[in-house]
Amino acid sequence: WRHRPSRGGWAWAEPLDHPIFTESIRRIQQMVGPSGLTPVQEDVLFRLIHSSGDPGLAPLLRFSAGACEAGMAALADGAVILTDTAMAAAAVAPMAARTFGNAVHSVLEWAPAVAPVGQTRAALGMAYALDHHPKAVVLIGSAPTALELLIAQVAAGAQSPALVIGMPVGFVGVAESKRHLAASGLAQIRLEGSRGGAGLVAAAVNALLRRGWLDQVPVK
Repeated sequence: WRHRPSRGGWAWAEPLDHPIFTESIRRIQQMVGPSGLTPVQEDVLFRLIHSSGDPGLAPLLRFSAGACEAGMAALADGAVILTDTAMAAAAVAPMAARTFGNAVHSVLEWAPAVAPVGQTRAALGMAYALDHHPKAVVLIGSAPTALELLIAQVAAGAQSPALVIGMPVGFVGVAESKRHLAASGLAQIRLEGSRGGAGLVAAAVNALLRRGWLDQVPVK
C-alpha cells in the first residue's frame, strides 16, 4: 500500500498489483531469462507478455533511447494519453486514475461518424487530437493510418508527442508504418511485424504508469 496525493494532502491508495499479477510476472521473468533490457524496459516486456500470453513478443520489442524515461516523465507531469481506439482508452483509464490521474482519450471522440472515401476515422481524429494536445503520450494499436498521419505531421513541423507507442496490428500498411516510425526519430516503443493491438499498447503504457508511480510515491 502507498500514499497518493489528494486535495487534502495524502490519501491511501489501493496496491497496484494483485498477487496473481505478481506471480505471473515472476514466472514470465523466469521464462524469458536475461533480456539485456533496462529494468523499466523489462517492465514493459513482461506486461506485454502477461497481457498476451505470448513470450514470442520478446524479440519483436523495440525502444528508442530514453523512450521509457521520457514517457514516464511526461505521464508524471500530467500528459494526456491519446489512443486510436475506445478499447485501448478503456484499458488504460483505470491505471491512469490510480496513479497520476492523466486524462485518457480515444481520438475517435473527435472523428466524424463516417470517414470520407480514402480516409479513416482514426487518422482524422488523430489530426485534431495532436493539434489540441501537444506533448501527449500517443498509443496506436489498430490504425496504421493514424500512425502515418502522426509521423507526417511531425515531419511537417508539428510538435512531437512525448512518446509514441506504435503497435498497430494486421497486414495492410502495418509493417510500412512501423518502418516509418523507426526512421522518424520520435521517442517510441514499437513491436516489429504484424502483431499489436489495443490490449498491447494499453499494457505498455500501464507498465510505464505503474513504474513511474512506484518510483516517485514513497511507501508509508
